Amino acid sequence: MNRYILCMLCAVVLFSARNTVAAQDNVIDRVEWVVGDKSILRSDIEEAIKYWTLEGRKFDGDPYSVVGEDLAVQQLFLHQAAIDSVEIPETKLLRQVDSQIDVYIQRAGSKEKLEEYHKMPISKIREMLYENLNNYFTMSEMKNRIVGDIKVSPALVRRFCESLPEDSIPFVQQQVEVQIITMEPPVDMEEVDRVKEELRGYSDRIMSGETSFSTMALLYSEDPGSARLGGELDYRGRGQFVPEFATVAFNLTDPNKVSKIVETEYGFHIIQLVDKRGDRIKVRHILRKPRVSSANIKTMLASLDSIATDIRNDSVTFEEAVLACSFDKDTHNNYGIMYNKETGSSRFQLHELPVDVARVVDGLKVGEVSPSFTMLLDNGKTICAIVKLRAKIEAHKANIKDDYEILQDLYKNKLSEERTAEWIREKQKTTYVRLNGDAKTEDFKFKGWVFYDDKK
Repeated sequence: MNRYILCMLCAVVLFSARNTVAAQDNVIDRVEWVVGDKSILRSDIEEAIKYWTLEGRKFDGDPYSVVGEDLAVQQLFLHQAAIDSVEIPETKLLRQVDSQIDVYIQRAGSKEKLEEYHKMPISKIREMLYENLNNYFTMSEMKNRIVGDIKVSPALVRRFCESLPEDSIPFVQQQVEVQIITMEPPVDMEEVDRVKEELRGYSDRIMSGETSFSTMALLYSEDPGSARLGGELDYRGRGQFVPEFATVAFNLTDPNKVSKIVETEYGFHIIQLVDKRGDRIKVRHILRKPRVSSANIKTMLASLDSIATDIRNDSVTFEEAVLACSFDKDTHNNYGIMYNKETGSSRFQLHELPVDVARVVDGLKVGEVSPSFTMLLDNGKTICAIVKLRAKIEAHKANIKDDYEILQDLYKNKLSEERTAEWIREKQKTTYVRLNGDAKTEDFKFKGWVFYDDKK
């Protein structure tokens, strides 16, 4: 699932929840649609209109009719999903809820501020997120079942491309292909010992009753997301932690004790159990990160510059240097070629690359190897790197030779939309629908709605 779509969905869920509660005090709501056994309220449509507006989407007609129909179509999917017994694994839902709750707490500044903003307890926010995410994933699964596995041949893709009007051919922004060699500068043992000694000191002070774990986390933890919450991580399953952390955390039994020091890719932690609920736990932790010395970074950068010189002098190929030196597991076995995690392609627009890589690549010519530079990983570690600009594809209209995957996806999306539209037209004939008389039916995308009169 696209992380941006999910975040926007959850933002709307929370926004709607907050405003629906407020609206109940001031406005008499009314039912606008009934689809199957579900009602769509006017307030539901109004909140969806606000979301469409914020997203910049255009209304092809009266907003209440356009958005109302969109919500009705969603209910068609959910109605059929209930008939087909489509179920989303609870672990998947809980994982997504936990992830989003963490994001919103970080943005609000604290759990209390989040509750104050939405005028409801965190338990209610979790409940509403769970329900809405369940609906979202259920609709997605139902659509996947309707569409099925669409397979198209190169000949069909070519024929589709040739049939596209000139103004419908997608425009592809400039893209680059990049190879990278990364090396991690070592952390001095003295620095590791210093961090461990700090954590042992925190643990001793907590266990002696001098201070609380929450206070120490607030003051010293280097995990910005949880530090402001006293180190607290809300209920999570084992799979939501890195393995080393999970092994220790799930073996804790006494909330008054502090764990041994745990090393993960993020640094060193101490952990305290808050509560257990079945296969999920709530814990606090304090994270400390050993610092790489500037001398070690300088030495590593010099080593990479030496490798870059050898490559430029044809003493070794970039690919050979990757196999001999690079530590990055994602690119080591791909001859250093970086792959776009969103598309699966080796092509990137500059803004899709890590910032530090994009800054260097932007000044290279095709085939050129960069000077060494440092970059910061998602886990907070500093590494050293050199890159080679493998290829540059200038901005252009998509063509079958250079952009087959883009055109293939475009064709598959077209077929998917056609199958989905045909399914909706069939369901319109057999699903109970009642609609408030104010709607402008000429603005509906699907003209086949059958409105049943309850009085007959």
